[in-house]
Amino acid sequence: MYTLGLNAYHGDSSACIYHFNELIVATEEERIRRIKHWAGLPTEAVKFCLDEAGITLAEVDVIAISRDPRAKLGAKAWYALRKGVKWSSILDRAKNSLNVGAFKKDLAEAFGYAEADLKARVVYAEHHRSHMASAYFVAPFDEAAILSIDGMGDFSSTMRGRSRNGKIEVIDSVSYPHSLGIFYTAFTQLLGFPHYGDEYKVMGLAPYGQPTELDKVAQTIHLKANGLFELDPRFFRHFKEGVKMDWEGGSPHVDTLFTPAMEELFGPVRGKDEPLSDNHRNLATSVQRMAEKVIFHLAEGLYKKTGLKNLCLAGGVAQNSVANGKLVANTSFEKLFVPPAGHDAGTSIGAALYALHQVGDQVRAPFRHQAYTGAQFSNEAIEAYLQSRGIGYQRYSDDELFPVVADALIQGGVIGWFQGRAEFGPRALGNRSIIVDPSRADAKDLLNSKIKRRESFRPFAPSILKEAVEEYFEQADDVPFMEKVFLIRPEKRAVIPAVTHVDGTGRLQTVAAQDNPRYHRLIAAFAEKSGVPILLNTSFNENEPIVNTPEHALECFLRTQMDMLVLENVVICRENT
Repeated sequence: MYTLGLNAYHGDSSACIYHFNELIVATEEERIRRIKHWAGLPTEAVKFCLDEAGITLAEVDVIAISRDPRAKLGAKAWYALRKGVKWSSILDRAKNSLNVGAFKKDLAEAFGYAEADLKARVVYAEHHRSHMASAYFVAPFDEAAILSIDGMGDFSSTMRGRSRNGKIEVIDSVSYPHSLGIFYTAFTQLLGFPHYGDEYKVMGLAPYGQPTELDKVAQTIHLKANGLFELDPRFFRHFKEGVKMDWEGGSPHVDTLFTPAMEELFGPVRGKDEPLSDNHRNLATSVQRMAEKVIFHLAEGLYKKTGLKNLCLAGGVAQNSVANGKLVANTSFEKLFVPPAGHDAGTSIGAALYALHQVGDQVRAPFRHQAYTGAQFSNEAIEAYLQSRGIGYQRYSDDELFPVVADALIQGGVIGWFQGRAEFGPRALGNRSIIVDPSRADAKDLLNSKIKRRESFRPFAPSILKEAVEEYFEQADDVPFMEKVFLIRPEKRAVIPAVTHVDGTGRLQTVAAQDNPRYHRLIAAFAEKSGVPILLNTSFNENEPIVNTPEHALECFLRTQMDMLVLENVVICRENT
């Protein structure tokens, strides 16, 4: 039985295929179309998944989509009438729901079929139930509380639940217009970061300020005695006007979310070229602290309702790795699991898992880390491509390769590292990464001058051998997906300055030999020569989606000042181009 999971007509569109309960492949549409957060029907991702599975669309048995146009219909209608939301906003949402409802027809036509030619049964998995499924059904826990938090999907912004007899049981939810994701996005826009998905910039800026605005920020969002929250409508446009979201050309865009009342309280929106002030930094700190407070409140309230010690967390807000790193210390939970794609792209996997395990009776597969699910290329295919481009290279055996790359890192090289299957999710985890020696105090400047050209306050992450975590970090945990930020031990901060943030933290990725043997071997080779079991790891891209193919990697290498490009066992040096 083949199950095709989709996140469609939504930002971060994606697709995956399961054969019974085994994930074959998953990828995001943006990786192929090269448009960040691509939204719409992910036809290229579907084509890739079908090709990898060796089947046609007509052979798919179940198509699961992470939306349900029937969800909370009554609440939607009552909200629109009670709040007097603009009719144009209602029409926009209705049009999107119709697209979701007709997507099987759209998908069939995109692949040259009539709808009747597709035997697949369609399963609509509500947005937040898909998020919850994407975390719980792949988690290392049999019993767990489950929490999903994001902007909004199917008229919910937060959903809390638990596992019971291998199924997900929903306990309660927060309905639109109240939304922690919208709270964070509104302040992201006010701070002058207007693009879809810019929230991580506020998280990166937050350690540079002080929470001087926390009392004022607390006026905009209120904690409730039932463990939930609500927004103050005075500060958010969508309560009265509705807010338009579109994706012309595939690139998502959200209109301004904050009202003039927010500007009166915090000052005017930061201009495009306006430098960051202490006021901006302090506001970022205060917003991050308030978001953490709400997350901990939601989690602790869920613990009181379930008594369970394990928590599965998903949704766009689950990408807030700073909050994730503090959650166990600030709640009664003992263990936290966040999947590699906690954001909306992960709902394609969640929808498939929901169809398999919640609607169907498939047994959960044994736990294993699944982050490397995308495109892969052989050495022979890479060599053929480079020869077609006239690019000089050298191919090494594994025994030769790792010392060569380790030496280049020690000599100050900025290296593009491309191997295995591409990662699924927003973070490079050692298969589509740019790597640097973390002991170099000038590494951030090197990267930003040669490749990234991004804001100076944004940190770079440490990939560390799993067996060395306790030596370098104050908390020992398994963090394979770079999903938590922890404090670096004070005596080690000067050893790895390139990956130590201004507040002494690092967004670590623990690398285990069984999960990624080649990346583990590279870090070990570097450690043998340098004494440091860590590499600086940042995503292999330059203001674009993470590279997906050898062509993408080569083009990024050629237009930047990267020193070396490693494509599997094939090495290209700057002097060869």
